[in-house]
Amino acid sequence: MLWFLFIGCSILAGLSGAPAEIIVEVPKGATARGMGPVLAQAGVIDDGEAFRWFVRINKEGGCIKAGKHPVSRSMSHTELIASLCGVPVVNATPVTILEGWRIREIDAALTKKGLIQAGEYAALAKTPSAFKTKYPLPSSSLEGYLYPETYLVEPDRFEPKKFIQRQLDTFSERFMSKHPSGFGERSLHDVVIMGSMIVREEPTAAQRPIVAGILWKRIDNGWNLGVDATSRYSLSKWNDRKAFLKKLRDPDDPYNTRLRQGLPPTAIGNADLSSLEAAAAPDKSPYWYYLHDSKGVLHPSRSVREHEAFRRKYNVY
Repeated sequence: MLWFLFIGCSILAGLSGAPAEIIVEVPKGATARGMGPVLAQAGVIDDGEAFRWFVRINKEGGCIKAGKHPVSRSMSHTELIASLCGVPVVNATPVTILEGWRIREIDAALTKKGLIQAGEYAALAKTPSAFKTKYPLPSSSLEGYLYPETYLVEPDRFEPKKFIQRQLDTFSERFMSKHPSGFGERSLHDVVIMGSMIVREEPTAAQRPIVAGILWKRIDNGWNLGVDATSRYSLSKWNDRKAFLKKLRDPDDPYNTRLRQGLPPTAIGNADLSSLEAAAAPDKSPYWYYLHDSKGVLHPSRSVREHEAFRRKYNVY
């Protein structure tokens, strides 16, 4: 008899909205063909019989290993087999990387869990040349490409370099695979930077394409972005108000989008899928400005006059 261990997506899904990893157990003596019903029952695939025929026709899966393996619904049949052929996990524990986190917050979270020494992850994340991807990486930092998700890790075998590679691979799987033709006039790096601002600017996924459209319109028309979140990027504590207000007045800060035109030099965090997709496919609208009321509801406006009226109405200054 075949058995599986299923860890529910409600526990591991994190904030990204993407499907979490599922642990599937391959019993001793199991074959790849026989794993079809197991994968279907675990919710990884919809059709166990189709998986069985895929294995039979392609003659794959002879390498599967007994034990627990991390898989997800987003994987192709070939990727599923590759995972089942990998080294089984022993003591898997979830590590959640929240959307919007910077490298420094990820480093702090991994340090707190006892998985790394402080600064170890951050140092690696600032050496992109140490990693391999099918898409171009910036030269100085992986900020923006470290996909936020709940990952299953083995504390006793945790390696920060492999974890970063895993994040980059997930970025490719979740986002890049949906854009084989690129992003039109935008570069990948510009889209990543925009996505990192969107995740901070708009809390509601459904409204993010509108905000993205407004910000791209400002860029394309030579306006300053005026995204205050960018001035927080270099702060050791994101919510340090005193330091933040000082940054807003600093014309030499390359991340000050109130006083400097164009995009900031790097992403200001790591965006989730909805923010990246909003940056890649923004909504066209007549709006140039926006604000949020005390309940977080978005109020876009067409003119300075309309924007100022919303400020007074919702007491936003």
